[in-house]
Amino acid sequence: MIAEPAKLRLPPFLVDRAVAAALEEDLGQAGDITTDAIIPAHATAEAEIVARKEGVIAGLDLAAASFKALDPDAQFVADVADGAKVRAEAHIARVQGKARALLSVERVALNYLGHLSGIATLTAAYVAAIEGTKARIACTRKTTPGLRAFEKYAVRAGGGINHRYGLYDAVLVKDNHIAAAGGLAQALAKLRARTGHLVKVEVEVDTLDQLDEALHFPIDAVLLDNMDVATLKKAVALVNGRVPTEASGGVNLETVRKIAETGVDLISVGALTHSAPHLDLALEWR
Repeated sequence: MIAEPAKLRLPPFLVDRAVAAALEEDLGQAGDITTDAIIPAHATAEAEIVARKEGVIAGLDLAAASFKALDPDAQFVADVADGAKVRAEAHIARVQGKARALLSVERVALNYLGHLSGIATLTAAYVAAIEGTKARIACTRKTTPGLRAFEKYAVRAGGGINHRYGLYDAVLVKDNHIAAAGGLAQALAKLRARTGHLVKVEVEVDTLDQLDEALHFPIDAVLLDNMDVATLKKAVALVNGRVPTEASGGVNLETVRKIAETGVDLISVGALTHSAPHLDLALEWR
């Protein structure tokens, strides 16, 4: 089920900072030398953002802020909300303001909106594929540098949930941590000595033997990495509800349903953020 649009908002300070960086990258020190030469400074215009394909929308705050960055008086009216599923040719938003600003900002606004809507659309497809199971779709840290907060927001807009935001907000003990520490017991002992009581600890396991070992410790979740469906079923039975189970690796739209039917609680999918195609959107002049 896609999240309630009214609950989805991006922090304004993150939006403004990202828009400023994107416009600086595109306009450089000389500005839009094409538009500035052709369009009079006083000219105004209206345009609409239209979806060329069906999908789920995310990133409207970034699009609105992009236009307002060059024209503070620009009027941006969204016809839908983030999290809304739209059909092809649907009108997404209307913008009115200085013609120069509309033309100069068009690509930045559509880049953000198309990218995040693509993530939301792909997430919604995964969520739909496991409907009726108890599993939930989660994203990973496989995000575009500098865009993680926005890409994870787009996952929520598509009905998914967020895994940890970074290395700072939750512990995930992976195989290389265990090898470097000399064993799982040693790794967890060091963690418990340093982490606060509110920090969750998840342990990655590749085999049922590793899982059995991990369950002897006071952990908060297990990541079942690259297990086939038969092994996942055995792993879920072994855990028996003691901690949340997360399946990861080898997940795509063809396999996700069978993975969900093993009884895992979460399925993490890196493709949501690193491989989602842009949703095709256009700014049409009125």
